[in-house]
Amino acid sequence: MRTTLDCVPCFVRQTSDATRIVSQEPVMHERILRDTLRLAAEMDLNNLHPAMAQRIHPSIRELTVIADPYHAAQERQSRLALELWSELQTMVGSATDRLAMAIRLAIAGNVIDFGVDGHVTEADLHRSLCHALAEPFVCNREQFRAAVARSNNILHLADNGGEIVFERLPAEQLAPARVTFAVRGAPILNDVMLADAQAVELTDHFEVIDDGSDAPGTILRECSAQFRQRFESADLMVAKGQGNFETIIDATRDIFSCSKPNARSWLTMSAFRSVRRSSIAQGENDSPCPYERLQTNCGLTRPTRRWGR
Repeated sequence: MRTTLDCVPCFVRQTSDATRIVSQEPVMHERILRDTLRLAAEMDLNNLHPAMAQRIHPSIRELTVIADPYHAAQERQSRLALELWSELQTMVGSATDRLAMAIRLAIAGNVIDFGVDGHVTEADLHRSLCHALAEPFVCNREQFRAAVARSNNILHLADNGGEIVFERLPAEQLAPARVTFAVRGAPILNDVMLADAQAVELTDHFEVIDDGSDAPGTILRECSAQFRQRFESADLMVAKGQGNFETIIDATRDIFSCSKPNARSWLTMSAFRSVRRSSIAQGENDSPCPYERLQTNCGLTRPTRRWGR
């Protein structure tokens, strides 16, 4: 996913949110905002969208002398998600199709994204869960199940801290011994890192590795050699979140994407034939993001059939 002019307001808002979290000084706000606008004016629109965020946020850390501006907020979101864990397990356990329900709930967790909304509350989480249960889910479930059945090495590209609690649900349905979670190698927005996975006890049940990068996505050239080797050796990959989707969309691998794009009020899991992918997606708000390509290539219209209730 290349950067578009529509990305610039998001960069500015993210910068403003991050700055207000760590500083109450208007002078600091202005200085960081001006630096962001300078970087935006100089950016190459042919670069990946997350690569621009990767340039902006280190400048925030340098100017504020705070290594991780989102750390405290991220801890709060992890606590909120953990408080829902028993409820989430009950919802999956009582579902007719447990895997489908787990995927729905994992997608619902995408509301915990400071790249989209830096002010997530417990009410927002419950609202997202309700939406995930009510919205249609169109998918080629047999294709996904078949891919899972023939895979012994599943790499899950994780998204955000707190949200990883929700991501654990479908991973448990796929069998923990087969699933490895990949997290960020350094702070960027509220993307999940190894310490976050440890804090929610994910490391007690799954192997967790870091990608060696501070990009809010999986930009392979920025990742460590060890991670790239694991990426290439995986039988199946599940990419959670828009940042991961945008950065691996052109990779020469078969990948299932699980996300909440800012685009639609329905869920879909369909073959992304133009780049030999399959995708799981849910949307709410209208946006010209790469999911427009998914809709076009899959010939999707607003669905009426539901899966995983």
